[in-house]
Amino acid sequence: MIIDDFPRDLLMTGAIFGIAAFVWAGWAQERPPKHWSWHVILGMLSLGGAALAGISLPAAIRNWSAPTAISWGGAASTWYLIVFWIEVVVIIVLAIWATRRKRQDLIAPLVLAVVGIHFIPLAWVFQQPVFAFAGALIAVAALAAALVPDKEAARSFWCGIVAAPILLTVGTMCAVIAFGSL
Repeated sequence: MIIDDFPRDLLMTGAIFGIAAFVWAGWAQERPPKHWSWHVILGMLSLGGAALAGISLPAAIRNWSAPTAISWGGAASTWYLIVFWIEVVVIIVLAIWATRRKRQDLIAPLVLAVVGIHFIPLAWVFQQPVFAFAGALIAVAALAAALVPDKEAARSFWCGIVAAPILLTVGTMCAVIAFGSL
C-alpha cells in the first residue's frame, strides 16, 4: 500500500499530512460537542500533526536531492499542477456557492470532499496507492459530515475529528517507512 521507492516523497507526505491534520483538528474546534474532552482530543491531534510536520519536513529538506516520483517538466508534475489548480478553483466555487445559499455549514464538508477526492489522482502522480485509500476515507468522512445533524456540533467538527486521525496515521506511516528506507 505504501511504496518505498521515493523516501523523500514519503517524508514530504508526512510533513504535508501533518500540517493538514493540524489544520483540520483546528477547524474542528469551531464548535465541538460541549464536553471539554473534545478540546483535549483535538488539541492532541493538532500537536501530533505539528510534531509529524516538524520531524518530517527537516528530514525531507536534508534528503531533497534524493529521487522523487515527480520531476518538474514531466507528465507527473503537469498532472500534479492540473489537479492542484482544479482543487483550488473547485474549493473557491463551492465556498461561494455555499455562502450564497446561506449554507456556510457545508463549507468544511465540501472542502474536505475536494481534498479527499484530489488524493485519488495523486495516487497515480506520486505512485502511492495509499493516497487513493486515504482520499476515499476522507471523501466518505466529508459526506458523513455533510449529512450528520449539526445541532450538537458543527459540521467542521465532524470533518476534523475524522480527517485529522486519517491524515495523521497515513502521514506517520509514510514518514516511518521513509526513515526506514534512508
